[in-house]
Amino acid sequence: MRRRELIVGLGSAAAWPVVARTQQPTMPVVGFLSGYAAGPSAQYVAAFHQGLGEAGFVAGRNVGVEFRWAEYQYERLPALAADLVRRNVAVIFATGAVNATLAAKAATTTIPIVFVLGSDPVKLGIVAGLNRPGGNLTGMMVLATELIPKRLEILRELVPGVTAVGLLTNPSNPTSAGSVRELQAVAQAGGLTLHIAPITSEADFDAAFATFARLKVGAFLHTTDAVFTTQYVRTIELAARYRLPTVYDIREKTDAGGLMNYGASVPDAVRQAAAYTGRILKGEKPADLPVQQSTKVELIINMKTAKALGLTFPLTLLGRADELIE
Repeated sequence: MRRRELIVGLGSAAAWPVVARTQQPTMPVVGFLSGYAAGPSAQYVAAFHQGLGEAGFVAGRNVGVEFRWAEYQYERLPALAADLVRRNVAVIFATGAVNATLAAKAATTTIPIVFVLGSDPVKLGIVAGLNRPGGNLTGMMVLATELIPKRLEILRELVPGVTAVGLLTNPSNPTSAGSVRELQAVAQAGGLTLHIAPITSEADFDAAFATFARLKVGAFLHTTDAVFTTQYVRTIELAARYRLPTVYDIREKTDAGGLMNYGASVPDAVRQAAAYTGRILKGEKPADLPVQQSTKVELIINMKTAKALGLTFPLTLLGRADELIE
């Protein structure tokens, strides 16, 4: 081989790695859109990564993740969703209040969206059907709003002499109005008076509980909403101060000192939805993936809190409990 041909050949060989690098596929990016804040959502982020891992995806290795947090200010969600669309993410993962899913749905009809909801997505017009969602959305439906009347029944069983119950609700949540109507019907059927306190910010909690005390409310509960999930330490403190029994929606609140919870495991639902996200990244279409429903419901009682409140649980409730925190 002549010297000129050898130099040209070596030059071409040196260029091979560069060509190979430019031909590698771009790493897909998942946009994580939440109505919550990052700090209190650590358990959900961990569950999200676990679900992706079950589908074969590890952040930073073969998938990127862009987080967008509304920090409980739902009006920010449309702009955050639009930003993810501009960045051309491969999938939008929407969680932390139904508003996140609605904002993502309004922002794109082409990018796949995987949601975690505590409401029926068919009734909300998010999907055409549970088995055949159609369009670009699918995900997990967590039993949440459907369980609120049951929580009221549990409170009545615990405090049979109660005549008035306080209800915290976020009027900016589109599912709250339906939950309030259903609870009012259950309360009236049981001879209870329901006192409703709207909560739109952290500053409203103190005033709400002061009102409950003035009205001689004997117990309280709240609708399902991000503001109560992220401010649960505050509600637990106020419930203890005013000595009000309550039943929460997720076990994290009972672990933190709440009296009891009756509800689904949200981290587990996030994990399953993240696994769905991985299937979409592999090529499956949201329209072909049925909306799944998390059916695992648990009753957990914090006996230390019950003792502090001077409450004695009936054996019927203790016998149904999945776990007692001593």
